[in-house]
Amino acid sequence: MERMKVELVIYEFTKTSEQNGSSFQKIEFTRECVNLTQAVSLSMDRSAGLKADRKRSFCPVTTDSKHKLPIAPNILNQDFKVLGLDKIWLSDITYIPVAGRWSYLFAIKDLFNREIIGWELGPTLETHHLLNAFEKALIRRRHPKGIIFHSDRGVQYASKDFRKLLNTNEFIQSMSRKGNCYDNAPMESFFKTLKVEEVYRRKFNTIKEAKYFLFDYIERYYNRRRRHSALEYLSPVEFRERITA
Repeated sequence: MERMKVELVIYEFTKTSEQNGSSFQKIEFTRECVNLTQAVSLSMDRSAGLKADRKRSFCPVTTDSKHKLPIAPNILNQDFKVLGLDKIWLSDITYIPVAGRWSYLFAIKDLFNREIIGWELGPTLETHHLLNAFEKALIRRRHPKGIIFHSDRGVQYASKDFRKLLNTNEFIQSMSRKGNCYDNAPMESFFKTLKVEEVYRRKFNTIKEAKYFLFDYIERYYNRRRRHSALEYLSPVEFRERITA
């Protein structure tokens, strides 16, 4: 029986591209009526030769807040409790190594179900990449109104073009305090997860190639399959479908 369990772990571990840790592995098998405790799960990981990647220390600097553009108040103020979809959207920018140079990922997340609803990868930090990511989020969520949009104080978020787009769609802008990454912790957490589970595992030779693998990770895995303890061990899409059914 134990051998069968180990073989099941190996099968599922491979099928999910080695992206689940022991806690999430346990949830996968609970769905298949295999009752694994945390200790047994860890033991099987060791006996099967499976181990998760160690997390790296990575501190990207993508925020240029040394500008004289308008700064929105910190409405969110680290209150990450939200009562429904399309109440609070978060956004941030991180860098992705591509062919020995930096490319930049602009991402937007619905705080309620942790779903990445808009993103754009570009070779520069120009504001039009943020505008594209925002337009994608609007289309995906069918142009909702009255949403709090929280980000850092970066020049892209404070730009005239982006503020105009927010106002046109009746969004309320919120910005973190200067230099305080904890004010946007859920976005920081997503970027850390993305890099550990996907970016650090690969070497991207072109932006086109990077976009392909980022699409696969974000749209097919993170949004649809990756389970979150805060979402009752459901994926963002599963959680959204449950509450809207």
